[in-house]
Amino acid sequence: MDTSPLRIGYCLSLSGALASNGKTARLAHQIWQENVNANGKLLGRPVELVCLDDQTNPKLVADLYQRLLDVEKVDVVVGGYGDNSVAPAMPLIMERKRFFLGLMALAVNAKFNYPQYFVMIPTGPHPHLALTEGFFQIAGQQNPKPETVAILVADAPFSQSPAQGAKEHLAQRGMRVVFEGRYPLSTTDFAPYIEDLKKINPDVLFLCSYINDSIGLVKAISAAGLSPKLVGGAMIGPQNGVVKAELGALLNGLVNYDYWLPVPSLMNPQIQSLMATYQSRAEKAGADPLGYYVAPLAYAQLQVLEQAMRAVGSTDDAALSDYTRKATFDTAVGKVTFGEGGGWAQPRVLTAQFQNIEGNNISEFKKPNTQVVVYPSEVASATVIYPYAKARR
Repeated sequence: MDTSPLRIGYCLSLSGALASNGKTARLAHQIWQENVNANGKLLGRPVELVCLDDQTNPKLVADLYQRLLDVEKVDVVVGGYGDNSVAPAMPLIMERKRFFLGLMALAVNAKFNYPQYFVMIPTGPHPHLALTEGFFQIAGQQNPKPETVAILVADAPFSQSPAQGAKEHLAQRGMRVVFEGRYPLSTTDFAPYIEDLKKINPDVLFLCSYINDSIGLVKAISAAGLSPKLVGGAMIGPQNGVVKAELGALLNGLVNYDYWLPVPSLMNPQIQSLMATYQSRAEKAGADPLGYYVAPLAYAQLQVLEQAMRAVGSTDDAALSDYTRKATFDTAVGKVTFGEGGGWAQPRVLTAQFQNIEGNNISEFKKPNTQVVVYPSEVASATVIYPYAKARR
């Protein structure tokens, strides 16, 4: 019987713009590895994680996976954090016919249609719609219903899918776009964009932004006194603990997507234990101090791999793919089943609102009433405060 280390290879952004999210995933993976090795190992072998830093640079990814496969000789590979860490690896993965389980890449397989690809992002078979469904559902439930929408997004590939989804939701709900703008990812001064929006005064401001620009946008909105009835949508950044601590009460009223939050309906003993362990080690690891956005799904990612390997009794790529396509997995984030394109069979995206934040201490965001789930109704922990100005007081 083979008792050599079972090597799982992948790359994460451990430096560069997405280092916080990459380090968060890395720590969650390490906690999974420790738990598995302490509880009888995997296929009788101690698990070893071979994680390489892609530096948030997609140009490095293909060579890193070639190194993992040909030099490191890993037994299985998994995908990294987002599109930039996953899409560039796909041609090599497909050529080698490898099983490939990504973490939070949004719509990678729409292009490749690779049957052995799966992904943990809970956006389901139609990710461009799922990410923003709750935001526009909430808008449509207000009385009177908002009529005008401004769309402001980063000029980057990740914005294309959510922005298109937003337009489809608007068309269904009879709201009209009165402004559509893009800004370069290098933008540091958002005041001109916000001043233009003040002249238009839209009912709804839909934003699709990255970490640093999310900070800049929220600060600029506050400084200018811009007050649409609903603000947020598809912002990457407000989920991050460091961003939360920097913005503090400026986040009040913002409505945005998320994937997991510590609300009663989403808690279980397994995830409570994971998050307690994670948060006790996050600062030393340079990871997100809260970890809500990435850590649960990263841990569940390797739980899926573990359960598939135990079920098929090997690391055979075709067998792992066949099993993953049909099985239901028990994970820290609940039961997971994969469907069309390797995404989750059913979407499970949360829409959350920041409420009642009083300061900038990270402990503010451990309170149950400062980031509440407002959609879907079956997991909601509070109702939305509307309009935006009311939550800002």
